[in-house]
Amino acid sequence: MIKIVYDIRVYREVLKDVIKADDLVVELGCHVGNSTRIISHLAYNGKIIALDKSLESPDRMDSLMKEKSNIEFMKRDVRLHETLEEVFNKIKKCDVLSIDLGGGYHPDTTFKVFFIWSSTLKPRDTIIRNRGLIDFIQSSSANEIIKSKNGWLESSGNDGIPTRLKELGLWSTKI
Repeated sequence: MIKIVYDIRVYREVLKDVIKADDLVVELGCHVGNSTRIISHLAYNGKIIALDKSLESPDRMDSLMKEKSNIEFMKRDVRLHETLEEVFNKIKKCDVLSIDLGGGYHPDTTFKVFFIWSSTLKPRDTIIRNRGLIDFIQSSSANEIIKSKNGWLESSGNDGIPTRLKELGLWSTKI
């Protein structure tokens, strides 16, 4: 299942509906760990790998990791190939991919991050918080029905970690 929401309260409710006790959750855009704390309670027998490049993240996430042994924080830019490769080499796959990269901004970047990470990690479920993607989906129509049942786009194939894309240089540095 792929679920897209905008309201942070809805996002956290969806987390509660999707995450199971022993899940391996990759959280992209954890910021200072408010949602990470919720995820760690839900996946109390699992593991959370939380990533963010924000300057505010390390101190707060270090404190949270002292409280919760199932959290691993990585101060990384999730748009970089090296970051995906590092996480993939560590876990190979995840149960839930949780993406919150600024909530309402940069739907193009959020979709690229979703597409590349989910195609690589093949999660059972993906939750994305982004207003622009909801607006796009609800404003569009199509005559064809193409639908994936998992947390990644099955129509994209099974290529694993994508090669470096030239367009990554165009990604915004303002997330």
